[in-house]
Amino acid sequence: MKPIEINRRTMLKAVVVAGAATAFPMPLPGQANVNWHQALLRYLESLARSDGGYAWEGQEHSHLTPTFYVIGCYRILGQTPPKKSQLAEFIRTHHPGALKKLEQERRIFEFQQAQALTWLGEDASALKEKILGWKQPLAYLKQYEQHGYPLSSSEMGVILSRALLGVPASELPPEFIAYLASRRRLNGSFNNTPAGDGSDGNVMNTWWGMRSLEVLGRGQEKRDETISWLRACQLPSGGFTFAPKPEFGGVDDVAYTWAAVRALKQLGATPANPDGCVTYLHALANSDGGFADRPGWLSNPMATYYALDCLDALGAGKNDFKLQISKRGAPDPLPTNLKVFSLQLEAHGQGSPAEAVELARSLRIHLWGAKNAKPGWLARAQAIADQQKVPVKFFVSNEEYGTWVNIPGMGTYSHTSDIIAPADAAIGASLAREGVVSWADFRRRRLAPLEHARGRLIWQFGENEELVRMFLDDSVERGGYAAISTYHFGNPDFTNSEPFLHRWRGQIPFVALQDAHGPEPWWFSDMTAGFRTLFLATEPTWEGWLNALKNNWVVPVRRDQWSGGKTWMHAGSREIGDFVRARERDWRWWDNADIQRPLVSIVAVRAADEFESARPEKGIILRIRCAWQNTPQGSLKQPISEFVKLTVDDQEITPSLAARKRPNGLFDDHYHHAHLPDLKPGPHAARVVIRALATKEEQSRELKFSV
Repeated sequence: MKPIEINRRTMLKAVVVAGAATAFPMPLPGQANVNWHQALLRYLESLARSDGGYAWEGQEHSHLTPTFYVIGCYRILGQTPPKKSQLAEFIRTHHPGALKKLEQERRIFEFQQAQALTWLGEDASALKEKILGWKQPLAYLKQYEQHGYPLSSSEMGVILSRALLGVPASELPPEFIAYLASRRRLNGSFNNTPAGDGSDGNVMNTWWGMRSLEVLGRGQEKRDETISWLRACQLPSGGFTFAPKPEFGGVDDVAYTWAAVRALKQLGATPANPDGCVTYLHALANSDGGFADRPGWLSNPMATYYALDCLDALGAGKNDFKLQISKRGAPDPLPTNLKVFSLQLEAHGQGSPAEAVELARSLRIHLWGAKNAKPGWLARAQAIADQQKVPVKFFVSNEEYGTWVNIPGMGTYSHTSDIIAPADAAIGASLAREGVVSWADFRRRRLAPLEHARGRLIWQFGENEELVRMFLDDSVERGGYAAISTYHFGNPDFTNSEPFLHRWRGQIPFVALQDAHGPEPWWFSDMTAGFRTLFLATEPTWEGWLNALKNNWVVPVRRDQWSGGKTWMHAGSREIGDFVRARERDWRWWDNADIQRPLVSIVAVRAADEFESARPEKGIILRIRCAWQNTPQGSLKQPISEFVKLTVDDQEITPSLAARKRPNGLFDDHYHHAHLPDLKPGPHAARVVIRALATKEEQSRELKFSV
């Protein structure tokens, strides 16, 4: 394959764009220090994977977004990436929606595909039909943002993608032009909400807006106001934050610095302190050859691209500088007495407490976070576990539906209050149905009492990158969200649809979030047995868990149909990942006779068992549920095991079948039951035999109970 000639004339020939040569500036030619280049190239190639793309560090499979940024790095360095054709094929076939259709379309991914293919000099025309089919900005789902405000960067990606495909700016649908105009503030900045609300801009949304105006031939509008606003975003560190006077989360960051410097360059200006900016960017270089988002953080390809392109824009891309040794230093050795324990967040907190205990026992779950459970359910589940000597502790793990937090310039968002706490903790009242609150009010009224009671806040999800950066950066600075959700019942991996979450690797722990749905824990077993959170502690206590969160000794793991039968992990560091893998036998729930999904449940249900179904008026009902494949919403699809026989005190009994089938063929419930109204007082033993349908092997389960 003939390499691409790296010069500006060749690049302009590679893509004909109305209003702009490319959606992102092309690199200047030239060579930097060879040793520095070599270290950087080694870092980039350490992210290459056998599937043809590039991955985030610690991940075994590639992803479009890091692949996009690695290609961008090669362009800035004046080099063609290895295996260009294979790389182009990966870009074409690995949209994040290929894993699972995204609930909310993010058009920025099509932009990344178009731009990456253009950078490679490859044909991007296959994207044209889809991109040209977008006639107006896409409203965000109102159950997540009250007004339905579109995601600004995603919509600007549409304008830039059309330019990359050579579509004249005059053909842009007027709805996009009107949207762009509505998001520009008087001071020249842009943001996610209409400018009429009086809020300030965000430097990243400002950059996207200005690049879109450049495509339209209007890139110099409000020049002086915009330069003044952008320069005011620079901090004493030399880096930039997202706005001149942010209410919270106003940290320096390579992305903000890149956006500000590139926007200033488009306007023919420079930062007020350009030398300080270069020094700041140099301080982001790590000993592995990559760059971090902030000084002392871990390297990643996104930050590396931003740093390289920013240095190039400042005319410092060819300057030699000494690689910085990460300010994190060498990791402290892990205590020798640590063990690996398992935890579930937002697992079932309704339905059968007895079956929740059985799942915890069989799957070796040490801490079970019960979602939105009544206090009585938690108490009953713990009582059963203690009686049966099952080593599990149940705790509060709630999703506080109806909590809305307004962030000026961004919108009003739900899914901001997923909490965990000990079962008996006085955590204060939820803000659900309390109306819209500010982030300051949320911190004071919800976060403060939660943390006082030894509770913590979990970040579930959000596609608005600029908003998420504010929340999570503020959490790093002064506490807030103690963990970030990855594996989830409705999304195989939030870092697939929100790849920018990798920015906080090493800063905020990643966790798995069951977010249980459906009425019964037994009918959610596909998820319960498919992914979990591992943590390191000396004992599986609440204190041990909090200490693991504090030290980032946490690793979510997934292995199920969504991972293709492969083991997925998100470790906060290489050391923690290695520690967990070395002790896989202690927690692995596949190919492990000691830890596996149960194929049958048998429960002795009494009249007083308020949380159990099939309660009798008198006596006892033995309820038997076999294992089924389930939908994410807890409906039954396909049996995994089948009932064979039941004996009580060595006498065979023929139970009845109760099955609630929907018109679509799915079941709401399916169990056998035997009513025993007149058993003699004293101890009894029931044994159920089932058959695994895949192997035809029979298994039995004994239940001892008293009357």
